[in-house]
Amino acid sequence: MNTRHQQIIQLVNTRGSIAVSELAQLTGVSEVTVRQDLTQLERDHFLRRVHGAALALDSDDVGTRMNTRYSVKQALANHAASLVNDGESVFIEGGSTNALLARALADRRELTLITVSHYIAHLLRQAACEVIVLGGMFQKSSESMVGPLTRYCIQQVHFHKAFVGVDGWHPATGFTGRNMLRCDVVDAVLAKASDTYVLTDSSKFGQIHPFPLSPGHQTRHVITDNALNPDCLLQLQEQGIAVTQVSVPHT
Repeated sequence: MNTRHQQIIQLVNTRGSIAVSELAQLTGVSEVTVRQDLTQLERDHFLRRVHGAALALDSDDVGTRMNTRYSVKQALANHAASLVNDGESVFIEGGSTNALLARALADRRELTLITVSHYIAHLLRQAACEVIVLGGMFQKSSESMVGPLTRYCIQQVHFHKAFVGVDGWHPATGFTGRNMLRCDVVDAVLAKASDTYVLTDSSKFGQIHPFPLSPGHQTRHVITDNALNPDCLLQLQEQGIAVTQVSVPHT
């Protein structure tokens, strides 16, 4: 490992998330070289690459992930918020884009927001809407509730719409996640047969993670950005999934 690699690792671990363009400026090399460095460092399990940036390996941190592709995630959140009608109860599962959605809905007094995320609940501490936080085992890394008690709580509440996050999608596996317990929470939401939307940016498509969502209760709606690979779009549509692509400027 050379000195530049050590510098990159230190910057990523200190910041949690840092853009490729900033890494190039700080290390004095081209963005092409930085991307090559990140590929090697990810392969050696020192960090994780996402579109245009590098993340520390403790990337369950919602605040860290919210700052990655922020403008894209904000556009997705704004579109999702436009689908919510006055008087509805809405389940918001967790993750950075869903946190931005919760913030976009916070001032709508006639809504009830239901969540398992303590991070989202904290964002809503001064919200005009009603807020219901479900119980369970507190997963410290994601600041979210998981486990059998959480599943039971989901079964006992009702909501008009639900917005969930995923870590990956591939035609061979469907939607997948990095954490088994959080996937179990999403499965419990999907089993309610409410109007459920996967809300995630296009960088997740084509990725495979260890834990699949249950094939018995798949979502039929995806909201993502307009950088989605055309092959992925076609494959999603062939599986009967309606895809909304939000127009976002990409640099």
